[in-house]
Amino acid sequence: MSTIRDWRRNREMWVRLLEEQTTEGLDTWNQRIRKVSILDERGLRTWLLARGVTGYAQSLLVMERFGYPDFILATSDELIENQYADRVHLRPIYDAIISAAAGCGEFVIQARKTYVSLVTPRRTFASVQPTTKTRVDLGLRLEGYKVGGRLQSSRSQETMRFQVELTTSDEVDREVQHWLERAYLENS
Repeated sequence: MSTIRDWRRNREMWVRLLEEQTTEGLDTWNQRIRKVSILDERGLRTWLLARGVTGYAQSLLVMERFGYPDFILATSDELIENQYADRVHLRPIYDAIISAAAGCGEFVIQARKTYVSLVTPRRTFASVQPTTKTRVDLGLRLEGYKVGGRLQSSRSQETMRFQVELTTSDEVDREVQHWLERAYLENS
């Protein structure tokens, strides 16, 4: 069985990045921010940038001050349920992809706001996204292949060079299993 992760693990990484960037922890920065009278996100970002806080560490401190978006606080199950809330007929496609990927080996399901990533210990090998009300796109990180048949150029994620468009769970067949296995092996 695969592990399913949500954004909380990313928050732990952001805290580590803040400490690496500044040698000070989250509590210290939160105290410092409370002492200055900054009323908006833009002002806080400017203030942090002047102190060398950039990227994810900066975004962490902005969220600490002004609140976390709902998708950051949601559990992985909530994130996935929300992706299919207005297109429940597509959820069986997601389930079939996860079941097919399970035959490839160990991986982590990283739930995000609009899609999930399937991640080997090395890197992401596939993504699953309900792209329209009638279709789920299976993004695949593959090298050395050409577009043809069901394997198309990806339009949604730059790290996933190819995609397979799926409209029913029956389309998650041997060919899709083959592409998942290829992507898993190339990225393990």
